[in-house]
Amino acid sequence: MAPENPASQKIEILSVDLLDQNRPVVEELKRLARSLRLEFGWHYLLDLSWTVQNLGAIQGKRILDAGAGTGILQWYLAKTGAEVYSVDRLSRATLPPRFRRQFRVQGLRGADLSSLQLSFIQVLSRPTSGPFYRRWAARLAALARESAGYLFASQSSGKVFIYNQDLTNLAEIKDNSLDAIVAISSLEHNSPEGLEQVVTELMRVLKSGGMLLATLTAGRDQDWWHTASSGWCYTDTSLRRLFKLPPEAPSNYAQYDELFARLKDCAELHENLARFYYQSSDKGMPKGVWNPEYQPVGVCKIKS
Repeated sequence: MAPENPASQKIEILSVDLLDQNRPVVEELKRLARSLRLEFGWHYLLDLSWTVQNLGAIQGKRILDAGAGTGILQWYLAKTGAEVYSVDRLSRATLPPRFRRQFRVQGLRGADLSSLQLSFIQVLSRPTSGPFYRRWAARLAALARESAGYLFASQSSGKVFIYNQDLTNLAEIKDNSLDAIVAISSLEHNSPEGLEQVVTELMRVLKSGGMLLATLTAGRDQDWWHTASSGWCYTDTSLRRLFKLPPEAPSNYAQYDELFARLKDCAELHENLARFYYQSSDKGMPKGVWNPEYQPVGVCKIKS
């Protein structure tokens, strides 16, 4: 059985060794993503495997996924038996039906999740191009896929509560009520000042002894804004300040150059770029050209 608290407070640039160290988890995440028709950001398998590795035992825990969107981690945690609070400032009220059957999804508030019927209507209303008969054929095919995902999936043992809210104001979540908080490459989209507010609010709802596990993006010598991914890349010094980590919390920023070189040479990440990168010129890998300009970093903070 995994330990309850395997991690200590730390800052850790994510090594490509995480893929082999957590191979069963990596392969399960890939299978789950295929079944849900989700794709990964180019470094997300590192972020996800590091988070799961440090999270330890999952079943029965109350875990908040900060900036979750429809991302894979919340579904993996629910499948593993967690009660997940899925928080994002963007609405998921019309969450596709295929998620609702398999994961026992509920809205934390009435406005957070619309009826299942409305979700099916949204599927039929999706914009398509081409002649009339092709547009309707595409919509009916999408409806059939969603219906199959809803009707034939077996439910997980966990639950997912959708909460459409800014991370600086988790008004419906009580103080000291959550066992853990995870955030996969979402917090760096806040300004530095905004990130401090987010961390303060996240620590409010976390139980004593609970972990905040956040992956962000690393800057070597200075903080800088990465335009393509719309996020800040942070130095070790800034992360310590923003997350209020103690001076003795370890960091591997001294290995920045070595870890970055290995990341750039990682065939598994390079060869499995999501399709959306090839369709866009303003994502993290414009037009699917492999050219990492930053590397992911994990922060573990434990509430005293």
